[in-house]
Amino acid sequence: MSNQNPIFIPGPTNMPDELRAAMNVQTSDHRAPDFQEILLPMFDNLKKVFKTQTGRVITFPASGTGGWEAAITNTLSPGDKVLVARYGMFSHRWIDLCQRHNLDVQIIDCAWGSGAPADLFEQHLAADSEKKIKAVLVTHNETATGVKSDIAAVRQAMDAAQHPAMLYVDCVSSLASMDFRMDEWGVDLAVAGSQKGFMLTTGMAIVAASEKAVAATESATCPRCFFDFSDMLNANEKGGYPYTPPLQLIHGMHASLHRLFDEGLDAVFARHHRLAEGVRRAVSAWGMNLCAQQPALYSDTVSAIYVPAGFNSDELTNHAYNAYGVSFGVGLGNMSGQAFRIGHLGSLTDVMVLSGIATIEMAMKDLDYPIELGSGVAAAQDYYRQSATLNKQQAA
Repeated sequence: MSNQNPIFIPGPTNMPDELRAAMNVQTSDHRAPDFQEILLPMFDNLKKVFKTQTGRVITFPASGTGGWEAAITNTLSPGDKVLVARYGMFSHRWIDLCQRHNLDVQIIDCAWGSGAPADLFEQHLAADSEKKIKAVLVTHNETATGVKSDIAAVRQAMDAAQHPAMLYVDCVSSLASMDFRMDEWGVDLAVAGSQKGFMLTTGMAIVAASEKAVAATESATCPRCFFDFSDMLNANEKGGYPYTPPLQLIHGMHASLHRLFDEGLDAVFARHHRLAEGVRRAVSAWGMNLCAQQPALYSDTVSAIYVPAGFNSDELTNHAYNAYGVSFGVGLGNMSGQAFRIGHLGSLTDVMVLSGIATIEMAMKDLDYPIELGSGVAAAQDYYRQSATLNKQQAA
């Protein structure tokens, strides 16, 4: 029975039964002429989530990391300079991937809990008089620290520096949960995955590429085969894949997109903000601090929470799992042992989030944390009750 409990990790997320059922399909011929009837609408609908009119959506059978590799190898060459800020585990992993592909990575080290430093990007780009920096890499939502960065501000900084570099954005833990505006923000490559806001299993890397990024593939010399944009785009235009596609996930994505549009993207974003704010109210009631340094940086998909001095966050998440059968995110990298994470994205409601807050609260009390049992739940309940009343008034 314990597998009926929701999970509160920042991905993979809880899967709605209707999406699980949509993926429960028999194998079919992906080279049959009617395969394009489900494949091609998927690309059009994904463009609506990225909010792009001119971008091309490309999918690969992979996790988000595969999407990162595809973005890099298709548009850059060994020795190319890229500029990236490191302010969490996932921005660090992107740096590592670039270095393994022999790129010249210019790193801006920032405090964990801070966001993308638009001002420092502008300084570095302005100093690049020979325009050798080919791309600026930004993590929109740093999953390790619960930090959301201002992508529009980064683009404004790039424009202020009058620099031609492309803008690459990791939106793996934000897309389909928080607003993302590819065209408006001038994003050239955006990388996401199926296992977070889309509420599906891991296995589909999703990349949206601007016209400029697609053009860059003609001169890029990083080796690629499985992740080749050209092979995929040429096959997609004919309604197919260059190799065997993740058929079940394509059916699942078709259903996921319809679910998101039925709720309405603005309503999806508002729900995630409401769920996140309830968690933040609970954290405040516990007398604890978020890793995110200021409210403008608060993520609406995951909250990273420092435990009090003298406590180990890994012991807390292990106890919650062993005692109550509920998973929470562990601290990653610099946060290991110091913080735990509550994922509040995907298929979740106020009531489900309340169960997560109550569970971690019980686990903390079991381990003698200096909290009052029920304080976090009550704070979240007050907020959810108020927001529910407000929503009803606005609907009327």
